[in-house]
Amino acid sequence: MKPILFICFIFFTLSPFLKTAAQNTVFLSEGKIEFEKKMNLYSQMDEENSWDELRKKVQPKFKTSYFDLVFKNKKTLYMPGKENPENNKIMWDQPIAEDNVVYSELDSSRSISQKKIFEDLFLIADSMRQIKWKITDETRNIVGFQCRRANAIIMDSVYVVAFYTDEIVTNGGPESFSGLPGMILGVSLPHQHVTWFATKVSAKEVGVQELKVPVKGKKANYKTLMVLLNDRMKEWGKYKQRYLEAVML
Repeated sequence: MKPILFICFIFFTLSPFLKTAAQNTVFLSEGKIEFEKKMNLYSQMDEENSWDELRKKVQPKFKTSYFDLVFKNKKTLYMPGKENPENNKIMWDQPIAEDNVVYSELDSSRSISQKKIFEDLFLIADSMRQIKWKITDETRNIVGFQCRRANAIIMDSVYVVAFYTDEIVTNGGPESFSGLPGMILGVSLPHQHVTWFATKVSAKEVGVQELKVPVKGKKANYKTLMVLLNDRMKEWGKYKQRYLEAVML
């Protein structure tokens, strides 16, 4: 068989299978994602503090929390998900960002966040963080989605590793992470010892009532909030930066 005839034979033989594979590729534009957030508690303790050494003996090394992200086209809502009873074993814990609700409009780069800081509830309306991502060739499968790695620096010094999939066309992610060519299903802050990874993705219709904009809290933007936090934490020493990073995510 001549080479050109052989190539044509192969093409027409495989074309039905290629067509079927292409038809089976689904690109989601609405649905729900469950994220598991893990924080290494031991990494935040002082090795020279005998009280912290006692804490290590009586509580888990990791704190695991769950959050849900509902999305539809260019809108997302990130909010607390199911409770984890294991967290009841954690003593002397100062929960930060455990009740965050973040509504994002990706097309207008606008976000409205509801965050509990100290004993106050804040409603923060501001533009979304513009992250300068560097996309790499590294890939990883997360809950059945092929994801690509991207790296970035935020807040001047916080190193971020993210994994996104273009099979979900809404280009959002957990907390304030967004700006990649698809949905972010995994985030790691290696130096802060915190990760967010999707544990479940559900393709479902999302109604308007499921994308409610948060409305409760003292109104602020990130600039005014930073002024307030800096004033309140003048005497916090090395713990100040850690708290600021967790709050401003």
